[in-house]
Amino acid sequence: MGGAPGALLPRGVPREVAGAAAMEAREAKEAQVAAWLKKIFGDHPIPQYEVNPRTTEILYHLSERNRARDRDVHLVIEDLKQKASEYESEAKHLQDLLMESVNFSPANLSSTGSRYLNALVDSAVALETKDTSLASFIPAVNDLTSDLFRIKSKNEEIKLELGKLEKNLTATLVLEKCLREDLKKAELHLSIERAKVDSRLQNMDFLKAKSEEFRFGIKAAEEQLSARGMDASLSHQSLVALSEKLAELKRQTIPLKKKLESYLDLMPNPSLAQVKIEEAKRELDAIEAELTKKVDMMEL
Repeated sequence: MGGAPGALLPRGVPREVAGAAAMEAREAKEAQVAAWLKKIFGDHPIPQYEVNPRTTEILYHLSERNRARDRDVHLVIEDLKQKASEYESEAKHLQDLLMESVNFSPANLSSTGSRYLNALVDSAVALETKDTSLASFIPAVNDLTSDLFRIKSKNEEIKLELGKLEKNLTATLVLEKCLREDLKKAELHLSIERAKVDSRLQNMDFLKAKSEEFRFGIKAAEEQLSARGMDASLSHQSLVALSEKLAELKRQTIPLKKKLESYLDLMPNPSLAQVKIEEAKRELDAIEAELTKKVDMMEL
């Protein structure tokens, strides 16, 4: 910014002169900005803004860009006007040439001829040809035909892809339906199993309560029996153990009885057989005595 404190001044230029030049430049920019804003807003009031060197500089650059753009647009408009004038001159020349050669004018055409001519012109515009000659129409039509075939081929590919997608969608829908049915069945089975589990839990709670009740009852009965002086050998567990032992002893006597019967069948050496018989009898008597003792204890 010109006139800023501490700015370097050209050699030989007094500070007062430089400050005055900077002030004039800023005033010129402010005037240009004000004129540009008036041009932009026209009859509408210009919005209020803070006038300072920074805002003035920003608006000045915007006005310069706007002026440059206006110049470019003006040049484009002038170029288009010149081209339009050239086209009109060329059309006038062709029309005069047509009149001179065959004494033909578009104004002399019938309504059908005018429609054909307009259709020809519209076709040339649509095909973007430089003129209405066959040399321009044929390549344009060929290009359009190629584009048409390419688009048809692309459409066929899209149709095939669409068919595949439809099949996949159908399969997906069927699978989704099956999954929904399986999910319903699973939910039903889960609800049934949950009901069974709840019932079992209730039964388990009932059995736990009964077991606890029986445990306390057994404990109370044992305490009562203990208070009455009952022998521990007559408890249920002891009787069960004695019963198992009795069954085991009975199983052990079976081979002994068979052995004794074999000795009874022996004829030679009666004295030795008598000894063996006496031993077996004593062993059998001992077992029977033990059994009787155990049975008597159980009956008590």
